[in-house]
Amino acid sequence: MSSPSPSPSPCSSSRSSQRYRIGYALSPKKVQSFIQNSLVNEAKQRGIDLIKIDPTKPLTQQGPFDCVIHKLYGSDWNNQLLQLSLRHPNVVVIDSPESIERLHNRISMLDVVTGLKSPQGNQKFGVPNQRVLDESENLMDSIEEVGLKFPLIAKPVTADGSAMSHEMSLVFNEDGLKKLKTPIVMQEFVYHGGVVFKVYVVGEHVKCVKRRSLQDKCEVGLNCGAGDKGLMSFSQISNLVAKNEGKGCTSEMDKLVEEAEMPPLEFVMELAKGLREAMGLRLFNFDLIRDSRDGNRYFVIDINYFPGYAKMPHYESVLVDFFCDLVEEKRRKENQEVRWGEIEEKNRLCE
Repeated sequence: MSSPSPSPSPCSSSRSSQRYRIGYALSPKKVQSFIQNSLVNEAKQRGIDLIKIDPTKPLTQQGPFDCVIHKLYGSDWNNQLLQLSLRHPNVVVIDSPESIERLHNRISMLDVVTGLKSPQGNQKFGVPNQRVLDESENLMDSIEEVGLKFPLIAKPVTADGSAMSHEMSLVFNEDGLKKLKTPIVMQEFVYHGGVVFKVYVVGEHVKCVKRRSLQDKCEVGLNCGAGDKGLMSFSQISNLVAKNEGKGCTSEMDKLVEEAEMPPLEFVMELAKGLREAMGLRLFNFDLIRDSRDGNRYFVIDINYFPGYAKMPHYESVLVDFFCDLVEEKRRKENQEVRWGEIEEKNRLCE
């Protein structure tokens, strides 16, 4: 399921000989997964050259760039982006470090969801009940105080893409709770039929795909390998799903995904737009689950900046369309500056 295709951008015209340069600053692992030959070639056909940025060299000494996309962190890199914007204000930077930073905390990332306007139609959305547990707290007393019920998902507070930030646990009882290290985010598990909807946002382009998730019987502690430990640790939901494939559940899980009805397109588009505008981000995805007890109720359980777009069907055409949108945005900025300059010059002559 995807959003309707917008009108072709000027860079899609084969008659234009002008080429545009989009710089990318990504980790080696991200370059390998995202900058594939299929993406590079499609971009070239549309008049766009993807240029690798060397983060060890001053950004202002590289280029020139029409746009910059990035997924690097740290004060030095943030300062480089600032200097680029000061010297070349027309260069479009996707996205601002300040806006990205919000997604590095699993509490603040979902706070934005609760502030969104309710969509039209019958669908409702929200976030699961959750609470940050600190070192000084008695964990069992704390979850009872806020009304959290087992099973729970324990997640690190920090979500910066590191291996440690992906270490999570399914907690089934008090024994499992005692094994956790704080501070940690405890999120109540929502029964959702073993299917998660991954919604990819690329500017105004939106694609929603179905993926396998934890089955309900796993949510209550059955067939998860938890034994009498009271919890099951894993890194990313997909890894725990894969771990249980050898237990005869693969065909059953695939059937659940195949038969799952997609959320209404208008609802997904409206939710994606609300998140995009509220966060000030244009490259992200969010995980959406549907409450098994109420088919019109959905929960946003995670938001990720600059996700693995190569897993999205036809990601090349979607990203190149987005690049063309960025080029058009830069051209509008430049044209506006020219118009303002002409007005100022006319006013000066009339004095």
